[in-house]
Amino acid sequence: MTTPTIGVLALQGDVREHLIALAAADAVARPVRRPEELTEVDALVIPGGESTTMSKLAVLFGMLEPLRERVRAGMPVYGTCAGMIMLANKLLDGREDQETLGGIDMIVRRNAFGRQNESFEAKIDFAGIEGGPVEGVFIRAPWVESVGGGAEVLATYDGHTVAVRQGNVLATSFHPELTGDDRVHAYFVDMVRAGL
Repeated sequence: MTTPTIGVLALQGDVREHLIALAAADAVARPVRRPEELTEVDALVIPGGESTTMSKLAVLFGMLEPLRERVRAGMPVYGTCAGMIMLANKLLDGREDQETLGGIDMIVRRNAFGRQNESFEAKIDFAGIEGGPVEGVFIRAPWVESVGGGAEVLATYDGHTVAVRQGNVLATSFHPELTGDDRVHAYFVDMVRAGL
């Protein structure tokens, strides 16, 4: 079985937790901050954090266009929370200067589940993951308002889409890396492995 090398975009956000979860899911995990590091990985995780800050840092570090090119070229990518926002084709409530990478034909509403003090955890039924619901940690989380024909809804919570996949690109509103349950990361690693 091939062991994929998966980077975690390390500009801002919960990088360490993703590195740990990916390693637990049998991937070689490494931080990615520069374009040359991006060329050395099979796939990428875009962590949670603050999406406007992340997009500004991607521009500052010269990462925005290399990221867009790799996504367009079919590199597997998984975005959590702010990462979901970064992978959206269109945002609601985004800042005017906010950049996204695209990758999933979806419209995402930022901070849809409320402010920091309204954070919560919930059990989420996730299509394609066995063993019962996954634990979702929602922190200033977005939700998906709508998806286009190429995107598949994998999970909903309280009537809102919270996990989407389109081809090699996966996104969740919640943070599975904060729970100790590595099944969503294992699902992504399997996606990556299938393309190697």
